[in-house]
Amino acid sequence: MYNNVKVFALMAGMTALLAGIGSYMGGSGGMTTALLFAGVMNVAMYFWSHKIVLKMYHARVVTAAEAPELYAMVDRLRQRANLPMPIVAIAPHEQPNAFATGRDPDHAVVCVTEGIMRLISKDELEGVIAHELGHIRNRDMLLQTVTATMAGAIAMLPRIAMFGGNRDRNVHPAIAIAVMILGPLAAMIIQAAISRQREFKADAAGAEICGRPLDLASALRKLEAGAHRIPMNVSPAAAPLAIVNPLSAAAHGGGMLKWFSTHPPTAERVAQLEAIASGAQVAA
Repeated sequence: MYNNVKVFALMAGMTALLAGIGSYMGGSGGMTTALLFAGVMNVAMYFWSHKIVLKMYHARVVTAAEAPELYAMVDRLRQRANLPMPIVAIAPHEQPNAFATGRDPDHAVVCVTEGIMRLISKDELEGVIAHELGHIRNRDMLLQTVTATMAGAIAMLPRIAMFGGNRDRNVHPAIAIAVMILGPLAAMIIQAAISRQREFKADAAGAEICGRPLDLASALRKLEAGAHRIPMNVSPAAAPLAIVNPLSAAAHGGGMLKWFSTHPPTAERVAQLEAIASGAQVAA
């Protein structure tokens, strides 16, 4: 419940940011234009994201005949989660990682890298796949699309105001430039904070689906070490979908960079999973 309340508060903050910038710089017309344009872009991403993301990771879809153990594992866990069978894919990367994508449970993809199947145990891999099924069950792709739409609109509003979006408003160029920089920056921070909360929630869901939170915790430790040690050539746009950030520079980020991190610190995720294993009350 606390996790949901926090996400709701962050979404309310992004809404207020959009409304404030929109009313000051673009008026209702400018804000509507920005929302519509950003919305069209992100709706397209929402419907075709799974194909785009699979291409970004150079992943290939596999059948039960091609990857029988992996396919059977996903099938068994998705039944526990009461989900339709997702598409199963494998990405040809040595870095151990995994991700889920797709617009809803009926159009979902679970993808693992070749490296993760070599590095971690079967029980740990079950924890990772359960985490990804948790994202699907929680419909995190929908939330990501909504936040991306709002962040895109916030980034566009100053440009609309500066280049003729609303002739009735006399916005000082210096203010417009400041908002052009600070507005999207604030939206990115809120968007990253929402993503971090969804990772915590997917961890909790994964622990419940597989029934072994400590195996997921152990996998997260190994995956973070692997992300530091083995680079992955993937677009930064696709990085937030992975269970741990695949970009080594981001994985090492500290200080103020943590504000822009789409993943919580692994130590905090492990602590939550250990609390779940001990039966302690955690923020859901």
